[in-house]
Amino acid sequence: MAQEDTGKLLRLEAVISLIGMKRSWILQKVKDGKFPKPLRLSPRAVAWRQSDVMEWINAQELAD
Repeated sequence: MAQEDTGKLLRLEAVISLIGMKRSWILQKVKDGKFPKPLRLSPRAVAWRQSDVMEWINAQELAD
């Protein structure tokens, strides 16, 4: 990952396309503590740190 991407925030649609899972799956895994929690940007908007999502992806690859 490029150094300038470390602070990038991803909205839900970007997370969905990055990991290939649906909205309901992602939100359930967040609730279960098995996926990174999003940051609250406003009362109606959330985003995930790209670095957190990439760490989760890498951890899944290592678990397989």
